[in-house]
Amino acid sequence: MGGEVLSELLLLREEIPRRHYMAISTVFLIALFVIWCVLTYGGLVSPIFLPTPTAILEAAVEGARDGSLWADTWASIYRIMVGWLISTLVALPIGVLMGNFRFFEALFEPPIDFIRYMPAVAFVPLSILWAGVGDTQKFVILFIGTFFQEVLMIADNVKNVPKDLINVSYTFGLSKWEILAQVITPYSLPGIVDTLRITLGWAWTYLVVAELVAASSGLGYSIMRAQRYLQTERIILGIIVIGLLGLITDFSFKFLYRRLFPWVRGRH
Repeated sequence: MGGEVLSELLLLREEIPRRHYMAISTVFLIALFVIWCVLTYGGLVSPIFLPTPTAILEAAVEGARDGSLWADTWASIYRIMVGWLISTLVALPIGVLMGNFRFFEALFEPPIDFIRYMPAVAFVPLSILWAGVGDTQKFVILFIGTFFQEVLMIADNVKNVPKDLINVSYTFGLSKWEILAQVITPYSLPGIVDTLRITLGWAWTYLVVAELVAASSGLGYSIMRAQRYLQTERIILGIIVIGLLGLITDFSFKFLYRRLFPWVRGRH
């Protein structure tokens, strides 16, 4: 019986019952937490390297009480949202043009392909020269870390529209602009929304880099400040808060995706 259930759970690219999905995720998370407790409360690992859950909870309570946790969290949310929105507003039209017209693909793809391999952290000194030490410099780093991948992914989303669908649209007398608006855009929109979800997740990963230098607030700044004083519990607290905020934005996009495109699952 157990073998049959396991075989059912391991079917290639097949759905599994939701209760099984939730149970597997919950058990694995509990197992990780138990291992953490055993290592820290059992004294197997020094608190300098890995503090106990209690120490992290106390750091969170202290940060909430003195207001520093809320101030850093809001500063980071503001920077992430503005930086990601600027990137998306620029990437969206360029990606759509690249996906539909070879002219724009030839124009934009070579420089974008070249720059996207450059590490965003290497641009920190330049970004300070270009934009000073305020929030604009953080937006520049988040833009560099997100834009170049985002525009290529949006172009791929547009290219995934079947050519046969476009040819059939021509036979119905639609112009290329009508096909762009009435066929290509609706078909590619679910993929584009999914791309926005993924790139927003990347923006969170660049937060610490953006707040690495010349910052006086933010979760990335609090992590770097805690590093100077070996406050490992505050470092892990900052990482956990960033992870939770990333999860919230991810689930929000997934919820929006399901509400806007309930027909997509059937399309595949």
